[in-house]
Amino acid sequence: MTWVSSESALRLWKPGSLSSNPASPAPEAIAAVLSEAAALEAHTGAGAFDEALRREIGRRMERLADGVLAYRRHPVHRSLENPPAAWREGNTQLLDYGATHRAARARGARAVLVVPSLINRWEVLDLTAEKSLLRAMAAHGLRPYLVDWGTPNAEERGFDTTAYVARLERAVAFLTKRARRAPAVMGYCMGGTLAVALAARQPRRVAGLALLASPWDFHGDRTGQAFLVSSGPLLAEVADRVGELPVDILQTLFWSLDPWLAVKKFARFLGMDQQGDQAREFVLLEDWLNDGAPLAGPTARECLIDWYGNNTPGTGKWIVGGRRILPSKINVPSLVMIPSGDRIVPPLSAAALADPVKGLRNVTRRDLPLGHIGMVVSSRARDLCWTPLLDWLSDIPAKRK
Repeated sequence: MTWVSSESALRLWKPGSLSSNPASPAPEAIAAVLSEAAALEAHTGAGAFDEALRREIGRRMERLADGVLAYRRHPVHRSLENPPAAWREGNTQLLDYGATHRAARARGARAVLVVPSLINRWEVLDLTAEKSLLRAMAAHGLRPYLVDWGTPNAEERGFDTTAYVARLERAVAFLTKRARRAPAVMGYCMGGTLAVALAARQPRRVAGLALLASPWDFHGDRTGQAFLVSSGPLLAEVADRVGELPVDILQTLFWSLDPWLAVKKFARFLGMDQQGDQAREFVLLEDWLNDGAPLAGPTARECLIDWYGNNTPGTGKWIVGGRRILPSKINVPSLVMIPSGDRIVPPLSAAALADPVKGLRNVTRRDLPLGHIGMVVSSRARDLCWTPLLDWLSDIPAKRK
């Protein structure tokens, strides 16, 4: 839309019809461009600049389309076999990653309940054999049990966050009984927010709490959230009427954080060796991004209105199952990992969980020079995120059943 509107803008600017918006580009800058256009046409003929603009728009559109088509035609798909399920409830299951490495099945291996977001699926934590945080945990001697939320069924489309936390409570009760001691809990993104509520409600069944890029203070930094905030009430009404917030709408919300990202990344992909590792990882990540699940209607309303609109978690007003969720009341050993380059969860939002006054009481903070997705799959993720995370999880004191 921006590229195509350039032609319309040029037709308006040529006769001097500049925008009346004070925030628009300075008239002097526009005049300079028009002067260059006039000089070009003086040498090459009338309409030359218009034609050059049209060619450039076409070139950019074709390059974007070629990049998208190259991605769609790429033969690579995620090929890892998922481990067996140890527990099921509704469309939710616990995948036992202890099956992926002998070290995870050793006597005394610490169980870790891994809670991903409800929106993007969990596969980013197990993308390839080399880039799998979950398999790295198993090789380190931990026994991760991953919450696979699945796609909401008819009953689950009526779930609010209380219902999801209650399901986590039953999952952690199962693990506590199976392992004969309380497991650690690791939450990623929105999964970390839910994990905080779990620890607040079931502190005896949570041995430690590791939170990766987990939002809490939703007003800590609202940069790039104008579209989300302004459209929140309308989207909440859509969720009410449809019973869920569809995947395409969720993708649009992510897109709004950086509208030019798609243009940049598909142009970059087109320039890659299509048989190389870089292109393979691009395709796998893009497949993951495009394979989200719809968000249950009541949960979508909570996120849009209560979290992003009213900041109920950050102001201590988020209520789950009749209890206010206050991080300052949680005393289990906690690790808060904050990627400084995160655009999905602003660092200030996640940092609230490590705040000396309102944050978790027994907390270690670790800032990472990585992004939201890069902290789990980038070339530096193993050294900067995985290793300190796995060491911390291994060192949590035992908490018996």
